[in-house]
Amino acid sequence: MKNLTGEHAWFDESRFGMFIHWGAYSVAARGEWVANRERIPLEDYARRYAGNFRAESYDPEAWAALAKEAGMGYAVLTARHHDGFALWPTRANDFHAGHLGPKRDLVGPFVEAFRKAGLRVGLYYSPADWFHPDYPGACFRDWPGRGDWAGPEARERMVAFYRGQLRELMTGYGRIDYLWYDGCIPDDLQSREANEEMLRLQPHLLINERNGEPCHVKICEQAIRPAAPGVPWEACMTLNDNWGYHAGDTNWKTSRQVVRMLVETASKAGNLLLNIGPKADGSVPEASARILRETGGWMRRNGHCIRGSSRSPFTWANWGKATTGDNRVYLHVWNATGPELCWAELKNRVKSVRLSGGGEVSFRQSGDRLVLRDLPEPLPDPISTTFVIEVDGEPEAITPQTTFWIPGEPAS
Repeated sequence: MKNLTGEHAWFDESRFGMFIHWGAYSVAARGEWVANRERIPLEDYARRYAGNFRAESYDPEAWAALAKEAGMGYAVLTARHHDGFALWPTRANDFHAGHLGPKRDLVGPFVEAFRKAGLRVGLYYSPADWFHPDYPGACFRDWPGRGDWAGPEARERMVAFYRGQLRELMTGYGRIDYLWYDGCIPDDLQSREANEEMLRLQPHLLINERNGEPCHVKICEQAIRPAAPGVPWEACMTLNDNWGYHAGDTNWKTSRQVVRMLVETASKAGNLLLNIGPKADGSVPEASARILRETGGWMRRNGHCIRGSSRSPFTWANWGKATTGDNRVYLHVWNATGPELCWAELKNRVKSVRLSGGGEVSFRQSGDRLVLRDLPEPLPDPISTTFVIEVDGEPEAITPQTTFWIPGEPAS
């Protein structure tokens, strides 16, 4: 993996995307793993959930508008999750939205709406398929092992099956920007040949790491774990505790928490792929929409401090976090420090300081210490106030952090 350039540069420029987990499991309203965790037989799952997945309020243009309002640059839809139910009329079998439930294609309108809105389009696909006759079993917790296959022929049929479905997705909907793999477990479900074929069909395509090489993007789920410098990466997070819609899960993050996650990932040159779990009818839970709109308000004021950010050399502050870009440092302050803020990490000479979207800020730079003075109390942005510091040259830390501990301080 290496830095993204040319047709791939949109990924680093975005820094913020929408993950959408939606499917037959949304009818159950108990999360996307309900078939596995409750050991639901295929016949019951098809009748009770896939058959009642109507998508009657599905409005992908409204989804795209919400993503734009939130300040996102791309979206990834679960075209097919581990339950094997395809959101498009696949030719591979009858377990799809063209045959059951909505009786229509759901992928096409998504691709069209997000492309029309100027957003990049991604499709999630899981080679794992709990109900496929060649899959080692529906109810392994969490995944089957290599020795659980009926034989090598079963594995070969499984790979041929999922390659056929991927071929449909990569040839039926025009340009697709991002192929987001999941469920490539057991590991021998991974297929270099599949990835190479998809890149032949869509040469500009970005592919995440979960189906092996060739790929472009490292990912982490429900945690922010930066990749090595120079490696494109993405942190995938939920707005509550579930990916798919769960009627009982009200543990919603606040917009303040979302902004902190966004700043944290951007400070390490990563992207935040933030999930919504629409209801079975296609409507977005109001709590999700509210959080995204509030986040979008902050992004309208400060998105220039996030999009296209570089990897920040500044790693510690008890008032917030710093992002960087070109010859600017952006201090995102969520713990107010009174009328002054002292920052003692910057090696460069400071040329100016101002509030993001506001006026000049008085400052004093003496030796290792930069003090921002006469700050308003309280700070003007209740989510996070951003200060824009213009410096001579590329931002550089006085002492790079090499351990958990603050540079120059003894461990205690």
